[in-house]
Amino acid sequence: MAYTYTTPWLLVVAELLILVSITESKVPAIIVFGDSTVDAGNNNVVPTLLKSNFRPYGRDFPGGRPTGRFSNGRIPPDFISEAFGLKPIVPAYLDPAYNISDFATGVCFASAGTGYDNATSDVLKVIPMWKELEYYKEYQNKLRAYVGKDKANEILSEALYLMSLGTNDFLENYYLSLKRQSQFTVQQYEDFLIGIAGNFIRELYSLGVRKISLTGLPPMGCLPLERTLNILGQNECVEKYNNVAVEFNVKLNGLVERLNKELPGLRLLSTDAYKILDQIIKKPSLYGFDVVEKACCSTGKFEISYLCNELSPFTCSDTNKYVFWDAFHPTEKTNHIIVNDFLDKLLPYFR
Repeated sequence: MAYTYTTPWLLVVAELLILVSITESKVPAIIVFGDSTVDAGNNNVVPTLLKSNFRPYGRDFPGGRPTGRFSNGRIPPDFISEAFGLKPIVPAYLDPAYNISDFATGVCFASAGTGYDNATSDVLKVIPMWKELEYYKEYQNKLRAYVGKDKANEILSEALYLMSLGTNDFLENYYLSLKRQSQFTVQQYEDFLIGIAGNFIRELYSLGVRKISLTGLPPMGCLPLERTLNILGQNECVEKYNNVAVEFNVKLNGLVERLNKELPGLRLLSTDAYKILDQIIKKPSLYGFDVVEKACCSTGKFEISYLCNELSPFTCSDTNKYVFWDAFHPTEKTNHIIVNDFLDKLLPYFR
């Protein structure tokens, strides 16, 4: 009988502690939009082939559990959340193991394989950005019901929103799609995506969002998969893709400047993943890495998702020596180094 009386009180105390932590932090929650660089497991419940909720994914995650994160361990939002004094993982919105009490201090709407362009999400049947936004609106209503309208609005306006996407638009869509190439030059396609990004941020702003970190493209020509395909180039980085990434990031920075002037009270910050990852790739030993041209999982040449599985005898034993976990995604160690580089800007700007 004792449990009948004590359990509700324990729940009340737990909820009060959550509310106290939310109140005390200047960034009360981390809210995430984007692709596989930041997806915490939403694709687990989506009918797509692009999944990672099986071993060896997650082998270095707390408990050695595959969660749907495309890495051997944690991903950037997890480290950012922890750096702001919040929980060490940001849960996926569609993960049935979590509910609004978990999401009050952080939630991820990202979907691996998505992009700014709706046509990109169609390629592998993943969640498009407009749907991520619909889930966010649903979350807003759940949060208001959970903590009350005023407190929820405070959390939503003070939360730090992370956006990380764009690589799939080029590597999965534009360069593999005759349709998009017939419609746009690559520079026109960059502008097309910038327009979509701007409208997405304006929509977030109209919903009360005020603090956003927008991450640009990495040196995507140096991903192991792209090196593998670059046979004529002796499996070196594909400089054409890297040049596009640099060009796109310049335009993204311009968008950030314009929107900060256009939208009163908006604090939009551009975070540069290109520079730090480029440094790691060019001088891996400075960061404690031995292997950069191939990934840890399986042969490291082309495996991603279901091709990166426990059946492969070639998967590396020491992930910390590798920059990349699978042929498209960084290891947990690389993710942590990238975030530490971001934090020099993020912490003073948003605290």
